[in-house]
Amino acid sequence: MNAIPPNHMLEATRLTREGKLTEASALLQRLFRGEAPDDSAATGPQDTTAPAAGRQPRMFDVDPETGEASGPAPAPDLRKATAGRWPSGGLGAATMPQPRQMPEALRGFLDQIGQGGLAEGLGGLAQGPVARAAGPLPDGAQFVAGSFANDAGSRGYKLYIPGRHRGQPVPLVVMLHGCTQSPDDFAAGTRMNALAEEHGCLVVYPGQTQAANAQKCWNWFSPGDQRRDLGEPALIAGITRQVMRDHAVDPRRVYVAGLSAGGAAAAIMGQAYPELYAAVGVHSGLACGAARDMPSAFAAMRQGAPAAQQAHRGVTPDDHRRIVPTIVFHADKDHTVNPRNADQVIAQSAASGDLRTEVLRGQVQGGHRYTRTLHTDAGGKPVLEQWLVHGGGHAWSGGSPAGSYTDPRGPDASREMLRFFLEHPQAGKGA
Repeated sequence: MNAIPPNHMLEATRLTREGKLTEASALLQRLFRGEAPDDSAATGPQDTTAPAAGRQPRMFDVDPETGEASGPAPAPDLRKATAGRWPSGGLGAATMPQPRQMPEALRGFLDQIGQGGLAEGLGGLAQGPVARAAGPLPDGAQFVAGSFANDAGSRGYKLYIPGRHRGQPVPLVVMLHGCTQSPDDFAAGTRMNALAEEHGCLVVYPGQTQAANAQKCWNWFSPGDQRRDLGEPALIAGITRQVMRDHAVDPRRVYVAGLSAGGAAAAIMGQAYPELYAAVGVHSGLACGAARDMPSAFAAMRQGAPAAQQAHRGVTPDDHRRIVPTIVFHADKDHTVNPRNADQVIAQSAASGDLRTEVLRGQVQGGHRYTRTLHTDAGGKPVLEQWLVHGGGHAWSGGSPAGSYTDPRGPDASREMLRFFLEHPQAGKGA
């Protein structure tokens, strides 16, 4: 297939943003057949806005394997050609739900460029309706909005309070969404609220803003957002503490989990605040300190970060250093974040202890096979748990199609994470 000139890609993007899917599809079909479109095909309005000099746009999740249009055009040139118009990012077009009404050429266009972030320009077509509700609430349950602000800025959040909650101290789970997602969307896809109702937990979903990241990604690759009491870690910890202050929360049972960029952020939170979070869940994410800028972020996503095991040094005060129980999910066909990163999350978490391993295998009925590796302490208690989903992609394992970036055929990551969390209350804290 011939490479698609960037100006024609921009024109296809403009047409889809304006809702002219028929015209966009026709243009792409001609391009894919190698036909030269009319000169007018690339004369639509052009946005030449570029990032401020000396500052890279804050983005994540360009698929490092398919970040180019097609043929030899390199990804950096593509990002430059489209700077300010539709920022690189997203969770990988290859794993997006593909609605039936999307024209085949347009679907192929998304697959070619691997730009999950284009979903925003498509009005959500590539990932289903945006701003989903998390579903009808059980009697007495609440899903309420809140906000938190400190010197690092401000963030909104959604808090789920189960109907069975009667004011007794309960566990709290902090859920960090992936790129282009929202708290409502993430709640719908993970079904964590239904599990919280079942087990009597509070769940809070901090929301990233487009002002902080064009694709609403947590900035896991930025040194200013990797350290305790700075940037986004300070905001997420602040939201956690605000919920703990305003509601009855058992301080021994506070947990944090996330997907993709949110998974990387969860790994940072576990390293930066081991006294706050009793356990961590990382789904399709990266270890704390796996990158320090955009080039190293692309490298880590593509092949892992060899130095990630040592990246936590200086992040956490020495008097708080401990093995933070961690559960990791990753799929072996994830072409957005290399599954080697899951190994590095486990290695980073295990750096402070001598653990034994046990390997178990299984298969979801009618779904994916998986390998589950338990890392146990001297007393035989699992403190780290790693799930490798065979055949899955960059999506929440066992999630609901009601949310974006989910794979219903995988083992239920939400249920397994919550089970692991509740097995690991933090010792030495009063309820």
